[in-house]
Amino acid sequence: MQTAHFRHQFHLYRAKISLFLLFTLLLTVPALGQARYGEISKAGQDDKLVSYGFFLATHTNYWRLKYSDAFLDPNNTELRDIQSIVPVYTAGFSLGFLVTFRLHDQANILFTPKVGFYEFRTDVNTFSVSQPGNGENNFLRNTETYVNEATMVEFPLLFKYKAQRFNNTRMFFTGGGSYMFRTKEQEEADIEDIATLGRDVTVDLGLGFDFYFKYFKFSPEVRFSHGLLNMYRAEATNPAFRDAISEMRRKSITLYLHFQ
Repeated sequence: MQTAHFRHQFHLYRAKISLFLLFTLLLTVPALGQARYGEISKAGQDDKLVSYGFFLATHTNYWRLKYSDAFLDPNNTELRDIQSIVPVYTAGFSLGFLVTFRLHDQANILFTPKVGFYEFRTDVNTFSVSQPGNGENNFLRNTETYVNEATMVEFPLLFKYKAQRFNNTRMFFTGGGSYMFRTKEQEEADIEDIATLGRDVTVDLGLGFDFYFKYFKFSPEVRFSHGLLNMYRAEATNPAFRDAISEMRRKSITLYLHFQ
């Protein structure tokens, strides 16, 4: 198996640190909200059958990549120059609307159509051979970064379970799925060195808090999304490394800031 480059480890550690900071924020804000507003707020329209809002979101995403059997075969000479193919965590953002259907004081159905702006980076590490004056072969490692950019229209449908309200704060969990499609035509996407399909279905799980202020309800949420479909399009990918990949699936961690 390949050895991870320090830069790739740094991206991984940075993503973990960012996630830790997000959880810390979610845990500390309730205390601030309680200190600021002692009176029970009626904001958020929790008693209405249907209520509306909007949200902003920032995410980090990458491809969950699986190598092909040909790449893992030690006897395969066609792919011997490729050391590794490593997806890199990349940031993006999205925005959309929130429609809440009330089932119970502690249970809601959420429909949150949105537009997301994504960038997926993938490092392809290869070996090259040089011959210095002493006649011995030296192996040099080269890294080429390939970028996939996409604007996605998404239609998440989620179930939201809320804990009992404590003054102006309550915790909640969300779970559901989303259908998404890319605005870019497939012919345009096939020009990229790593070609991908334009439609996906995801499974989403999240947790967050509802904070009730005087005129609105603020709900930060961390949500994990896992793509179910293989997005890899081998026939349009760069022939230099296309046979080394068997599948690529979308994966992302998103911080949502809901206002209602």
